[in-house]
Amino acid sequence: MPAAGRRTLLRTLLALPGGALLGPRVARAGGQLEEPLADAVRTALSAAIANDAPPVPVFDTTEARLAYLRWLSHASDRLYPRMKDFDTRIGFLQTLWYETRRAGLDTSLVLGLVQVESAFRKYAVSGVGARGYMQVMPFWSRVIGDGDPGKLFHMQTNLRFGCVILRHYLDREQGNLYLALGRYNGSRGQAPYPNAVFGAQKHWHFDR
Repeated sequence: MPAAGRRTLLRTLLALPGGALLGPRVARAGGQLEEPLADAVRTALSAAIANDAPPVPVFDTTEARLAYLRWLSHASDRLYPRMKDFDTRIGFLQTLWYETRRAGLDTSLVLGLVQVESAFRKYAVSGVGARGYMQVMPFWSRVIGDGDPGKLFHMQTNLRFGCVILRHYLDREQGNLYLALGRYNGSRGQAPYPNAVFGAQKHWHFDR
């Protein structure tokens, strides 16, 4: 289906919610630490960033598609106060949904992380230079990307880097989400950041 057709369908299926625009928030410093990576790890992460696929979801069954649309409607309602433009909001949610599943992450968790890190501001920059929705540190562009940190302000690039990095930290911490989140923020072993993300995650839970 052409992109214009998908947008028309989504406009029909999703009712635009009301709500007041929330005030600006300071970006949390997503200060991942640059650490030596084994060649195999670097290669795997680079491949995870480079491999591309369209973020438009494809479903095997009508039931699965309807479940996705129910989630999209729910998430759109919740996100509206922070992201009022319909196309921007839906494009962001579609892309985040795709990238979280691609990385094997919980979508509500990553939405909570974005809320804490950048308050859903595309061009947020922290005091330590972390960029974009998921506050990715520029050194990652050199370590596993093409060396252009400016691309971290591109929505899908930022979400992909952020999800791949969080997956890497989760694997490194053997599935311990508390420690992986701390490592993502550069505060491994300290409670405030993981607790903030877990608290924000509750806002994005969706029961089918």
